Amino acid sequence: MKRFWSWAAIIFGGLYFLLPLIGTIEFSLRMRRGEYTLDAYRSVLNDAAFRQTFSYSVIMALATIVLGVLIVVPTAYWVRLRLPRLRPVIEFITLLPLVIPAIVVVFGYIRLYNTSSILPLTGTASGTNLLLLFGYATLALPYMYRAVDTGLSTLDVRSLTEAAQSLGAGWVRIIGRLILPNVLGAVMSGAFLSFAIVIGEFTMAALLNRPAFGPYMQLLGANRAYEPAALAVIAFAVTWGCMGIMQLISRLFGVRRTAK
Repeated sequence: MKRFWSWAAIIFGGLYFLLPLIGTIEFSLRMRRGEYTLDAYRSVLNDAAFRQTFSYSVIMALATIVLGVLIVVPTAYWVRLRLPRLRPVIEFITLLPLVIPAIVVVFGYIRLYNTSSILPLTGTASGTNLLLLFGYATLALPYMYRAVDTGLSTLDVRSLTEAAQSLGAGWVRIIGRLILPNVLGAVMSGAFLSFAIVIGEFTMAALLNRPAFGPYMQLLGANRAYEPAALAVIAFAVTWGCMGIMQLISRLFGVRRTAK
């Protein structure tokens, strides 16, 4: 009986996720009345705005992952090693992006960094891109920090650090050559979530007027019928493909380290 309910839960969960996807795919093929065609997909793929916005969001997602790793891994490591009493405070701070709406954060950016402020980042495209990158890193912070902290909980951080220091390793080498490789799986978990968040994010990109994929999806959905469904399928496939490549890279890195 337990096996029956287990399989029933798996089947129900699979149908819950697959049926909307199947329906979206089926609808995206009905651009011509009475037959299935790929016209909607051709229309999307031939649109220069699709290629521009998607490539922009992919670059921003990768930059967000790098920035998140540079901030979170040393912070989580140092808290585990030297400041264990501050863990509840740090965890509370990292959870704030889940409570504070993105629209509040981006309006704060606009107010603080507008063209009349001391640091007018919104006055240039590169400055606005930098603000958006910081905003994305903030949105991804809860997921990246929890993933890395969970990975660090499986390590004896103090013993590893003392052993490395006894061999003459400095802090940068300890983090880069010892801690990071041992929590790479946790980092990749946080990276997957960060990537998915950035690809579909709308509020910050729209209010900062950047050519991101989220606003493009909204604009296309407001003016077309079949193309948005095709765009959703393409975005789903490409996003999972990019995350699969990231997972493959992390596995190859782990195999090489094991071989050494």
